[in-house]
Amino acid sequence: MSDVDIRAENLGKKYRIRHQQQAQGYVALRDVIARRFTAPIRWVRDRSQMSGNGSQSPSLLPPISTRASREDFWALKSVFFEVKRGQVVGIIGRNGAGKSTLLKILSRITEPTEGRVRLNGRVSSLLEVGTGFHPELTGRENIFLNGAILGMTRAEIKKKFDEIVAFAEIEKFLDTPVKRYSSGMYVRLAFAVAAHLEPEILIVDEVLAVGDAEFQKKCLGKMQDVSRGGRTVLFVSHNMGVVNTLTQRCIYLENGQIAAVGNSRDIVEMYLTKSINIRGERANELEFFRRNRRNDTPVRITGLLVNGHGPDSTGLPWVEMGAAFTIEMKLDVVKALQGAMLDMMLKRSHGERVTVLFSGDQGCALFLDPGRHSVTVRVGNLPLAPGNYFVDVGVNQSEQTIAYDVILDFPLFSIVNNGQVTRWLDRPWGVLHSATVEWDTSR
Repeated sequence: MSDVDIRAENLGKKYRIRHQQQAQGYVALRDVIARRFTAPIRWVRDRSQMSGNGSQSPSLLPPISTRASREDFWALKSVFFEVKRGQVVGIIGRNGAGKSTLLKILSRITEPTEGRVRLNGRVSSLLEVGTGFHPELTGRENIFLNGAILGMTRAEIKKKFDEIVAFAEIEKFLDTPVKRYSSGMYVRLAFAVAAHLEPEILIVDEVLAVGDAEFQKKCLGKMQDVSRGGRTVLFVSHNMGVVNTLTQRCIYLENGQIAAVGNSRDIVEMYLTKSINIRGERANELEFFRRNRRNDTPVRITGLLVNGHGPDSTGLPWVEMGAAFTIEMKLDVVKALQGAMLDMMLKRSHGERVTVLFSGDQGCALFLDPGRHSVTVRVGNLPLAPGNYFVDVGVNQSEQTIAYDVILDFPLFSIVNNGQVTRWLDRPWGVLHSATVEWDTSR
């Protein structure tokens, strides 16, 4: 028996879209109605003018419909991939990349234009609020309806019923028609049904973002339980931190085609690097520091440098994992500074905070006369994992007051693997590596 639960072979989906062609642009319904009523008057007027000029008489009522061109749009094209049993696979990409179209085909909501999909097992999908529920039926009735659609017997559904209701936290509204549910209640019940009725394949779209933080945490835990039970999960999200935490493999879609498939950490890094245009920011560093700046501040940050190697393929200087490095901040001081503080918030490319370097922790304050200055911070023991790192930088009046000047999301450097701890790199275990930790098993 094959261990592949999902196989897409040359998958494609084509839609036909229309473009209105006319000089006057948008036409409202009121314009069409008005033209219908005024057409006879215009026809008589035009006929009299043309007869007086000896021109050919116009035809009866002129057409008011506008010409429209049609264009074939491929939402998906030439998509090949396999998902093995028990894997949790993320699907990422920008809006319009084809993620939702792919999930609808896998869920058999829509048919592909070309290619085919092979599914090994029952599929339960949670794609958007309202999918799969009958609005006139109660929550209780919809639970049994969804179970029947999945091919489960009434006895099997009853066995899971209490667990579903407890997970969804809708006991008080169980016998209320779901059309009266809020979007959050709807999603809670829909996910509880999809995850608990034991499908072999669970497909979840970004719809979980509707729920509150506590419920999202429950959902992520449940999806991990589902995968540990040997079932397959496909998960679409724009939250790259969740994708890295939940999934082992990732499919990156771009313009309806697969741009990359592989380890989630590597694919997410590739996607984020392309999305935020690191190379463009570094190449135009002067313009970056001019954006959204205050003119009335006594000090301006004019540059950030790292004493690394490179640049690498993204345009960033790079530092070997575990090596010490320095960050230099260039300042243009307009008015004398007395006791100001510096802080640097290091972040990953998806906004995950790593650490803060704050000059106040070391008792370092700035006393600078007007002119150009540079301030250097030496970082000697920060065990960062490979990847791209960004920084938020501020020059503050003191520890408790507002900032004189701030730079946000500047692409600063990348950390690269120098060949050590290769076993650790195969595991997506976070931002810091624990190369300096020692274990003692003595009694």
